[in-house]
Amino acid sequence: MDGQLIAFTAIAAGLVAVPGADFTVVVRNALVSRRAGAVCGLGIAGGLLVHTTLAAAGVAAVLVAVPALFRALQLLGGAYVLHLGVRTLRTPRRPAGASEADPATQAHPLRQGFVTNVLNPKASLTFLSLLPQFVPPGGAALPRTLLLALIVCALALTWFQMVALLVDRLGRWLRRPRAARALHTGTGVALTALGAALSLEAFLALL
Repeated sequence: MDGQLIAFTAIAAGLVAVPGADFTVVVRNALVSRRAGAVCGLGIAGGLLVHTTLAAAGVAAVLVAVPALFRALQLLGGAYVLHLGVRTLRTPRRPAGASEADPATQAHPLRQGFVTNVLNPKASLTFLSLLPQFVPPGGAALPRTLLLALIVCALALTWFQMVALLVDRLGRWLRRPRAARALHTGTGVALTALGAALSLEAFLALL
């Protein structure tokens, strides 16, 4: 692996691991089951694949050229995260031993992960500005950027599977009523705050 790929991998790993809506949604689903958290992480990796592919194709440049489109997507993404947060707060915590197939608690973790990530236009802009920095001058740009995209997706898959596993390993402690109630509420509050912040930022920018 050349030096540029090592540097890109380190930077991309930091971007993937930064706590945000993706991390919180995975934790929310992992509280239901390890499988739900893992599937949610798979959805996030799918969203990142969309962002990095758009960046590789240059389509994400449209978001820079049309600020209103960027803000509209940001508002839509913020509203979705806010919806997840409010629903988490309104949904009673699943008691120990309850069915994992309960739609009120599981509700398509793959879709949640994918939509939460893919509706974040900042991700497209981040990779649009980042990927070209790691394409050698005179080299084949498309194969290189696609390789970088695959690295991002692999990092996301690895990281969020680890998050789901950690939450699952802490299951015994998390099943304690007080701890479970606090984490359930904290996750809902975090998602609600993130969604409200994204929505407010986009709304103010559209004024």
